[in-house]
Amino acid sequence: MPPEPAADCALCPRLVEFRRDNQIKHPTFFNGAVPSFGDENAKFLVVGLAPGLKGANQTGRPFTGDYAGDLLFKCLHTMGWASGTYDKHPDDGFTLSDVMITNAVRCVPPQNKPIGEEINNCRPFLISRMESLPNLKVLLALGKIAHDTTIRTFGLRQVSYKFGHEAVHHLPNGLTLVDSYHCSRYNVNTGVLTEEMFLSALGRVKQEIRRAS
Repeated sequence: MPPEPAADCALCPRLVEFRRDNQIKHPTFFNGAVPSFGDENAKFLVVGLAPGLKGANQTGRPFTGDYAGDLLFKCLHTMGWASGTYDKHPDDGFTLSDVMITNAVRCVPPQNKPIGEEINNCRPFLISRMESLPNLKVLLALGKIAHDTTIRTFGLRQVSYKFGHEAVHHLPNGLTLVDSYHCSRYNVNTGVLTEEMFLSALGRVKQEIRRAS
């Protein structure tokens, strides 16, 4: 299984239909399975849920073009894992170092909510993506669904690995999973997540990379 699906991946009928509807409504959008973005020698992998309709589904790059990306990329830059100027489009010259970003589901779902079958269909790509990163040590799950999906991907029991902001889980396969609340506009506007909290979670990632090195 390749680490990235074809842009016109047909595994999920509901997502294919939604994608076709968006091709009519938004013909200039990417409207396809969004590939991962980042460093092929990444030491940690950010796992999001799915592309946003007018974010990654429009631009073709994870988290690019929506509020969550504004915060994510700003904080990655602050931590020294990014260079260049993020300008909300894939040709802005913004690059990542030691990190790659992917999504548990690669195509935009209706109402931003993938269903279990779609998560399962896309899981082999997540596994291949992780296996393709020779220096991978830490996973950062953005939100509980991304956390749960990652735990299921490894065949582990969720009750043994409970989601919590800045929770650190040392997995049997040698990888470490760090959790964060999702950097969505809703979470920020409601105070669930602040920039300081997100930077703190990224600090945990950095600590775990050092521990594993």
